[in-house]
Amino acid sequence: MRAAGYLRYELLRTVRNRRFLVFSLGFPLVLYFLIAGPNKDQHDFGGSGLDAPLYYMVGLMAFGTMNGMLSTGARIAGERQVGWNRQLRISPLSARGYLGTKVVTAYAMACTTIAVMSLSGVSLGVRLSAGHWVRMLAMILVGLVPFAAGGILLGHMVTSDSAGPALGGITSLLALVSGTWFPIGDSGVIHDVAQVLPSYWLVQAAHVGVGGNGWGGTGWTVIAVWSAALAWLAARAYRRDTGRV
Repeated sequence: MRAAGYLRYELLRTVRNRRFLVFSLGFPLVLYFLIAGPNKDQHDFGGSGLDAPLYYMVGLMAFGTMNGMLSTGARIAGERQVGWNRQLRISPLSARGYLGTKVVTAYAMACTTIAVMSLSGVSLGVRLSAGHWVRMLAMILVGLVPFAAGGILLGHMVTSDSAGPALGGITSLLALVSGTWFPIGDSGVIHDVAQVLPSYWLVQAAHVGVGGNGWGGTGWTVIAVWSAALAWLAARAYRRDTGRV
């Protein structure tokens, strides 16, 4: 199997996955209208300086895309259980092609979530210039890099049975402490913890939408460190797993 053929297979399989459609698209979409709709006239939500529809648009966009990226781990765990990845290793598909396909598929699904949530934001009055849209969405895509690596790592660490609970627990916890549901204050334990999490800076990409400077040095450093660390751990887990007889 060649990389291009495997990519087409992965994309079709993911689109047909009802769990992905529910949790990465349907769930954030419903929550957005339930939460942001009644607060659409708030222009400084929780002292964040953002309109409530914009704040929740990016918060739930982060939640959906995090879930979509990490769900790669559930697919990998399932493939390991049935021996599919072992079959792929004796095909012409290289390790780089296999892992690259997983990342590309995850990003394709994340982009779908971003598009759906962006249109939902526009429907509730989110109005940004073209430049601000591009900068904000570009930073979100960069902010997803550590989650792409994290999904691969998760898939080679857990079983198929435990992948669902692990995925749900990790995503929910990160969303809770990173400002998805409510603004994180300027001090306190949650603020200090959030500062070192990539999920927090993923949510903070909304600040670009109102002309802010985005992440600053701290945000870029956190994203870079998490990306490098998780990529190294994912590569190590993959080599260990595929090296077994």
